[in-house]
Amino acid sequence: MDALLIHGGNDLSGEIQISGSKNASLPIMAAAMLTQNENILKGVPDLLDVRNFGRILEHLGARLRREGENLHLNSGNCSSRALPSALTCTVRASILVLGPLLARFGHVKVSLPGGCAIGKRPIDQHIKGLKALGASFVFENGYIVARACHHLRGAKVLFDVPTVTGTMNLMLAASLAHGITVLSNAAQEPEVEDLAACLIGMGCVIEGAGTDQVTIYGQRNLSPYRYKVMSDRIECGTFLVAGALAGNPLIVKGCIHKHQAALLEKLRAIGARIEVTGGSITVYKALRPRAVDICTGPFPGFPTDMQPQLMTLLCIAEGAAVLTEKLFENRFMHAAWLCRLGADITLASDCAIIRGVPMLSGSTVVATDLRASACLVLAGLVASGDTIVRSVAHMDRGFDRLDGKLVAVGGRISRFEE
Repeated sequence: MDALLIHGGNDLSGEIQISGSKNASLPIMAAAMLTQNENILKGVPDLLDVRNFGRILEHLGARLRREGENLHLNSGNCSSRALPSALTCTVRASILVLGPLLARFGHVKVSLPGGCAIGKRPIDQHIKGLKALGASFVFENGYIVARACHHLRGAKVLFDVPTVTGTMNLMLAASLAHGITVLSNAAQEPEVEDLAACLIGMGCVIEGAGTDQVTIYGQRNLSPYRYKVMSDRIECGTFLVAGALAGNPLIVKGCIHKHQAALLEKLRAIGARIEVTGGSITVYKALRPRAVDICTGPFPGFPTDMQPQLMTLLCIAEGAAVLTEKLFENRFMHAAWLCRLGADITLASDCAIIRGVPMLSGSTVVATDLRASACLVLAGLVASGDTIVRSVAHMDRGFDRLDGKLVAVGGRISRFEE
């Protein structure tokens, strides 16, 4: 298994280009199941999660071919075959095949999904919504077995809580359902908007994506897509935090500014100097970081996927900060490893109380999930001495060459196999 050796203390200076979004690529890959021709998705990052999701589509009969950053997907020979846990346990987004397979074939059998161990992450809202569209479900031996005997039909669906993958799954299913589907209390994340834009390009009519009410007018057939995925807002945010930690300055290119509004507000409050120009954001490190309180929430609130990275910055800020995690009940596993680097963090229910220390010190730490891996890499960049980050396979699932991009702007990082 790969690990990283990080020599701390170097400033970061230069330009970093943001890759395409993992969390937008996966549902758009699933949308290829709605057509019977070749689809082309541009700007797809070559990540472990993307490759694993591609294996799921290939198991269903799709043909995939990568040309650089472009992914060709042909699902003309697909069928609704059972998806075993050996495939679905590798990526939580495997649940996104549920809607398209039901819409196209009327039946599906899929093992429960895997992914990061950061909380319960139930799929009850997916099931509730698809039942409203006419599907029936049974659960047997760890599998979800779903059928839609008389074709899916449009309906009104009220989510109990906003769910990103649930909203996407229902959008995918409703695009081939008979009639109109209205999703209320829908997720408003930019990745939902990106999926909607792709489906619209395929011939679906969708209104309200990016708001809490999305209306989908089902079509009899959809055309194949040729679509460029949005840039990855979490990768972008991670490098913005890196700039606030060590930028001298760090220029992050390929940004969508409105996606970073909540993070930029906090970075400025902490003391980083930030300049926004065109499609790039320039960050100068906070010379005297100040503690600020953070509370995660659904978009447009502060993203839970940026909570671990910002915790690293708060570890060396003056004063005490309270970081409240409202979305996942098990998303502070990285705190113990930051404490091993010298941080002062106390956990209390859904809150982390972070008392800033003058400096972190290098040690050996273990990445516990995807975003925690980035948090520990950032900590290693500013810690004195050497830091080893183990289990970076988590990082490779969702960050496109994170260590290589940091090396290109001055980070002293080397990868080795344990």
